Amino acid sequence: MKRQNKSPKGILASMLLVLAVGGCIIFLWPSGSVRLVEDFYEYESGAEFGKSWDLLSSEMKLRFPNRGDYVQNRTHVFMQHMEVETFQYDVGRSKKVKNWSLAKDGKVHKTAYMIPVTQVFDSRFGVFTIEQDCYVVKEKGEWRLLWDYVLNKFLSFFEV
Repeated sequence: MKRQNKSPKGILASMLLVLAVGGCIIFLWPSGSVRLVEDFYEYESGAEFGKSWDLLSSEMKLRFPNRGDYVQNRTHVFMQHMEVETFQYDVGRSKKVKNWSLAKDGKVHKTAYMIPVTQVFDSRFGVFTIEQDCYVVKEKGEWRLLWDYVLNKFLSFFEV
């Protein structure tokens, strides 16, 4: 049996192909932070509020300490008051943010990822849109979601 030696050109071409495919997968495949936000809003749009609560960070859970209350409030606002059974949403591109905190006196996260989300509701009050920046941080090795509660970051937008 004759053994074939691969030419250097063939090896180089194979390596370039592997790198190109890997680069496309990394570039096109959503990062863990984006995937978490997509999962969160998929649960929310399907009224699976308990599952979405599970993806909140421990800081957010200080604001919503009881899973059952979170589920009840989200159900009450979206499904009962607005008469919305589901909504559509779009998750934007992730942007790395340094030294971000949930609130003025909150924990400072060395690195967070800001991910804009647009929700579109077809409700009894008509069609309306909510745009909200979500923030994702690693907590005990897991991605977790936060919302921003610092109003003064946006006050200059409303000043005349």
